[in-house]
Amino acid sequence: RKETMGSAVSISAAEIAAGIGSTILAVQLLTPADPIGKTWQLVRQFRKQEKALTCNSDVNGGIDEYNRLHSADEADERNANYKSLVNSYYDLATLFYEWGWGQSFHFAYRHPHEDFGESIRRHENYLASKLGLSPTASNLKVLDVGCGIGGPMRNICKFTGADVTGLTLNQYQVDRGNELCVADPQLGTEKCRSVQGDFMRMPFKDSSYDAAYAIEATCHAPDRVGVYSEIFRVLKPGSIFACYEWCMTDAYDPKNEEHRRIKKQIEEGDGLPDICHTSVCLNALKEAGFEVLDARDMADDDYGASKGGKPWMLPLMPSWNPLTQRFQFNWFGYRMTNAFIYLLELLWLAPKGTVKTQRMLQQGAFGLSDGGITKTFTPMYLMVGRVPLNKKIAVRSVAEEKKEE
Repeated sequence: RKETMGSAVSISAAEIAAGIGSTILAVQLLTPADPIGKTWQLVRQFRKQEKALTCNSDVNGGIDEYNRLHSADEADERNANYKSLVNSYYDLATLFYEWGWGQSFHFAYRHPHEDFGESIRRHENYLASKLGLSPTASNLKVLDVGCGIGGPMRNICKFTGADVTGLTLNQYQVDRGNELCVADPQLGTEKCRSVQGDFMRMPFKDSSYDAAYAIEATCHAPDRVGVYSEIFRVLKPGSIFACYEWCMTDAYDPKNEEHRRIKKQIEEGDGLPDICHTSVCLNALKEAGFEVLDARDMADDDYGASKGGKPWMLPLMPSWNPLTQRFQFNWFGYRMTNAFIYLLELLWLAPKGTVKTQRMLQQGAFGLSDGGITKTFTPMYLMVGRVPLNKKIAVRSVAEEKKEE
């Protein structure tokens, strides 16, 4: 009887394994997703990533410190230690982002008949169109504030022809971004490149850029007035700054327990000290000195939902379709993904702490999905501001700070 039961279990396990293998093979052959290639790339980069950590000696120590910073409900310590928080987060998350999302770490809704990659590029190019660059943009210098590994930077460089510099706090992202620039035969680091620096104290001279943009990046700042003021400082008079900002909306009720849970999950899963309301960001842009040209929540745009358009949070919503990455957000896919990462840890193919990192990111995805469904959160609050022609810098420059030091 035990043998019969054992045999049945064995056959069942074999069937499950065969089913999983067949599904992966089907996705590999029938879709552009390339799960085998991306997973192999992920495994190859795990050890390189751990050697390049900026905040901790190993991944496990990094995720434990990150979780400690987020253990308090109040944001005071996270704001005070924002560099450590953001560096720890991107030390841990960058590989997973590139593996599961691509080189552009942001959201976009999809118009009917538009695939994911097209929507991402269109969202970036729309923001670039707000910068007011001239036909001779090849002579202009543009700044990407919080560039990640440079997916938007490379696309916008091709779209506008401008010279684009990306700024990111995380050294691993700098190295990976420049590696991808060099690998692009159309670009190289002559036309666009990543540099390391803190966007609260940028390593650039006053009035040195012709335009600037930020895509879902300045949400990591501990002070919106501070980061917008630094952008204002490095832009020339008459230049334009455009951004997509992460915000809580008017639908958010701080007294609502479910809303607070959504906000907290987003903060913990996405390396944020705190999430501001849309009005806080807009007032901060004005206080920094910008003339506001446009401000609206693009999540409210008509993207053709009745004709097949998709909302921005759809990639994070659970699905039982094994041919999509959304499969990992149903209860079975969630457990299967964590079991796979745990196996990589056991085989020493992934550093210890990788499972905890994946769980942290998945919790953030659940919060983002629920935030989009309840409309309490938006990742695409568009703000466009212009530096006045009679620009006056109301903040200290980097050079002045160095003199004082």
